[in-house]
Amino acid sequence: MIFNEPTLILKSFFTFSCILFLLVTPNARSQNQSLTSDNALKQYIAISENMSQSFPEDDIKTFRRSSFSEEQLQVYLSQHFKRMDLLSHIDGNHRLKLNSHFHSGNWFREIGFPKESIKSCEDFFKYYSSQEEKLTESEKKSLFEMKTFTHSILAEGYSKLGRFDLANEEHLKNIQYTKYLDTISYASALNNYGLYFYWHKKELDSSLIYFNLAHQITKKHFPNHTLIGSIRDNIADVYLDQGKSNAALPYYQTNFEFYKVATDERLFTKDIPRLISAGSQLVDTYIQIEEFENAKKAFKELETIMVDSSYLERITSESTLAFLNSKARLYEKQNNFKEAYKTARTIQNYSDSLNTLSELADQKWRDELNNITLDRIALNFKIEQIQKENQIKSQRSKLWFITLLSSFGLIILLSLLLRRRQYFIIAKNKQLLAEQKLENTALKVKQLNSDIKSKERDLSDFAINLTQNQEWTQEVAEKIIAIKQANTSEGEILLSELEQDIQNKITFDTDTQTFFDRLDKLSDSFYRELTTNFPNLSKNEIRLCSLIRLKIGSRSIATLQNITLASLNTSRYRLRKKLHLSEDVELDTFIQNM
Repeated sequence: MIFNEPTLILKSFFTFSCILFLLVTPNARSQNQSLTSDNALKQYIAISENMSQSFPEDDIKTFRRSSFSEEQLQVYLSQHFKRMDLLSHIDGNHRLKLNSHFHSGNWFREIGFPKESIKSCEDFFKYYSSQEEKLTESEKKSLFEMKTFTHSILAEGYSKLGRFDLANEEHLKNIQYTKYLDTISYASALNNYGLYFYWHKKELDSSLIYFNLAHQITKKHFPNHTLIGSIRDNIADVYLDQGKSNAALPYYQTNFEFYKVATDERLFTKDIPRLISAGSQLVDTYIQIEEFENAKKAFKELETIMVDSSYLERITSESTLAFLNSKARLYEKQNNFKEAYKTARTIQNYSDSLNTLSELADQKWRDELNNITLDRIALNFKIEQIQKENQIKSQRSKLWFITLLSSFGLIILLSLLLRRRQYFIIAKNKQLLAEQKLENTALKVKQLNSDIKSKERDLSDFAINLTQNQEWTQEVAEKIIAIKQANTSEGEILLSELEQDIQNKITFDTDTQTFFDRLDKLSDSFYRELTTNFPNLSKNEIRLCSLIRLKIGSRSIATLQNITLASLNTSRYRLRKKLHLSEDVELDTFIQNM
């Protein structure tokens, strides 16, 4: 407890300093944050309106690479990233944020950047998951179509990058999500899953299962939706790949007639590229099954569409190539090889120019995207650097104040620490002295107890000797009485024996004492070991052990101790008990092995 006090003081000081710093120092980020939510929203709306002047989000040209010049692309990308950066500063407006991520993912998908498309879609779902509990049921319902479309975009992006496990997972999520919705989304999700098997996994049978299921649902509930045309086209393509041209023909026939009158749900106009594609596919199928008259008839209708002036602006390069390919194949089947060769040369030149333009466009787009991304990173770094510099400047005076206040507090606490430490040292020394005195007293008490026990043993030995002397004196007194009662001659004999006994007694005591003195000197180390292990032994018992150790017989030991054999046996029995010997251990053997 004594040595923990300084640690507690230091901990208290540092805790005090940290709390003081947190209380005095404001949050630099919030203090220097000049961009409010309202300002960020106003900037977002202004940028969006500026972008929509040239490329509205609901215009198909916004989603085509060919619509952008180099300068327009640079401006559009800069505005796009600037607008996306503003989202983190806007409070609420969940639909606006989700729509921004959705539009970003869809736009990058259409222009051919799957990585950026995936990132935007993942940001969409991250934000949706973080805000889902705050959305009302009506808000969730309004986001159904956007959410399912984002699943499809994300799955397509994963597939293009070869991440098929993630793509499969997204498709299944979308199917499960749309299964119970009363919209075209469920059929669309099934169709997209079929395309996943058709385009990426090359599993024709699996793709046909999902195409047919989507076709059944769409034909029953949404027969006029343009999605049914896409599904029929997919089914027919699978049949062609399987070598079943006759099975594919009815789908292409139906689609050609369907796209002549069908209106795109987003653009509210005829989908001319799909119409031309359906006509070209129909012509090619007639040629494959050798129905050349029907092929010529379908081609004339297709040719009429291609030269219609009202359709020219909506005819894409892909549509032109599809038409030219059908034309070349038809000439070839009619054995008009000159026109077929001429058309093939036109296709080759047109394809080469398109490929060159496409490669240049790809490179241009990637360069611009990389440059804009790098500029965005550099701008963010510069902003962070400026914020840090402003933070340092605005906090300098307060940090100085904290430093001075902390130093003053440290000096006070250190002085208290030194005083308390000196007090603890003195108290510890007093405690050590008291403990040392206590130890010395305990040693003295132990020594006194040992001396008392030794005196008790000596007193016991003295009592035994005194008893033996009394017994001898009693015997002498009885002999004197016998002398008095005897006649003169017997009295003289008894007197002579008594005199000899007294002389023997004197001589025996002197010799015995001399013997035991020598024995004690010779057995000094043995005595120490014996008294250490068995401190309760009396002096006579110790000498008995020494005599046994010297292998002296019992009669001789009794004579030396001036006792009878019976008394010796009693002494041996008591000695065994004090030595704690069991019955199977010989006393003599135990002592001689010590």
